[in-house]
Amino acid sequence: MHEASIAISLIETVSGLCKDEGYNSIESVRLKVGRAAGILPDALLFAFDIAKAGTIANEAELIIEYIALGGYCCDCGSQFESEERYVFFCPACNSRAIKITTGDEMQIIDMEVN
Repeated sequence: MHEASIAISLIETVSGLCKDEGYNSIESVRLKVGRAAGILPDALLFAFDIAKAGTIANEAELIIEYIALGGYCCDCGSQFESEERYVFFCPACNSRAIKITTGDEMQIIDMEVN
């Protein structure tokens, strides 16, 4: 379960940023997570709740925004979006010459601090 190490790293990152700016607590953290990022959302939420205990993020809520998998076809030029975790061919022409452009990211969007 690599979500535990992601949660620990996330807590360390946001706690460091919060302290550097002179704040004492974190109310919420908002993440952008792509469908193909290889992260199980429920596992990350669970791990975050455990990892935040005893930190300045003790009361923080983790809010996850999901990003659809998106890309374009190098053969027909069509762009596509999918809620699936993986796309192996173009939905328009069935070509395998596709380029994935979104859906594999994980990014901290913002946090609410006190």
